[in-house]
Amino acid sequence: MGSATTHELKTWPEFFQPVVDGRKTVELRSDDRAFKVGDHLLLREYERNLGPYTGRKCLVVITHIVRGAPDFGLKEGYVALSIRREEAERG
Repeated sequence: MGSATTHELKTWPEFFQPVVDGRKTVELRSDDRAFKVGDHLLLREYERNLGPYTGRKCLVVITHIVRGAPDFGLKEGYVALSIRREEAERG
């Protein structure tokens, strides 16, 4: 198995805070980055209507992946990433 990759991703506040709080453990994303179990996501909080990043970051690790499974409601080209929070900071 290859080395882990860290994927830096924009995340809107309403999805960011539940990850920080430990209430959100699944990330739904386009399957455009060759995500692998063991990879990290560096989630950066982004104000979609205001533009800039807020400076808040949260590092999570991918623990499981479901790729496009139409029989279960997940369109082809998308992934459900099970995640576990590693750290959060107020950048």
